[in-house]
Amino acid sequence: MSGQAYERIGSGYAGTRQPEPSWESAIVTALGEAASVVNVGAGTGSYEPRGRRVVAVEPSAVMVGQRRAGGAPVVRAVAEHLPFADRSFDAALAVLTLHHWTDPLAGLRELRRVAGRQVVVTWDLDVLERTFWFARDYLPEVFDRERDLARLATAVEGLGPVCDVRVLPVPWDCRDGFFAAYWRRPEVYLDPLARSAMSTLALMPQEPVERATSALRRDLESGAWHERYADLLALDDLDLGYRLVIAQDG
Repeated sequence: MSGQAYERIGSGYAGTRQPEPSWESAIVTALGEAASVVNVGAGTGSYEPRGRRVVAVEPSAVMVGQRRAGGAPVVRAVAEHLPFADRSFDAALAVLTLHHWTDPLAGLRELRRVAGRQVVVTWDLDVLERTFWFARDYLPEVFDRERDLARLATAVEGLGPVCDVRVLPVPWDCRDGFFAAYWRRPEVYLDPLARSAMSTLALMPQEPVERATSALRRDLESGAWHERYADLLALDDLDLGYRLVIAQDG
């Protein structure tokens, strides 16, 4: 995991990347009775559980600088080289970070080395490609990049054959501003600040992003978007491919 990208794009994360309560609850349940947790690729610490001994691992100074005062102690390190002894923690947590790691399989091996239980949030690209209108219909170029990144299949491969994979539906009013969070609030994709906190959009060439948002703006102004996607407006949540992967060694 490299922190270099977030030195450039991470400054707005604390404002738009708040924990989504339904995901937070699912993560706490997945951690089980773990008394100690290492949060790898911790960012601003959104999903760090309360009431447990937590150590955060984050390479980006920009992200560390946005963490709340009095939060978990932070170690500046990368997933592929965790500076902890074997089985230092009951559980290892990694939320929407696997795709940023330089060597995802090496990072997953490190999670297994330092903790007996691993909890990883990632996504199934096939589901995202079928269900997320913004990427599918306005910005298909995003899939060219995403196909080269680590995702669900990588997590399952790296965590071993016995994994529990659970669907993480995205509520219509999702508080965590990741890429597909605004599936029922299309106007948010027109906001440069919101887009800057979505690494998927912030790290890709901006010409296709600007072309996509211009087309979306026209469709919102004309009413075409609401006509085309009227069925979405009746949904409270949607499966956009995000997955919670749980593994237990030994």
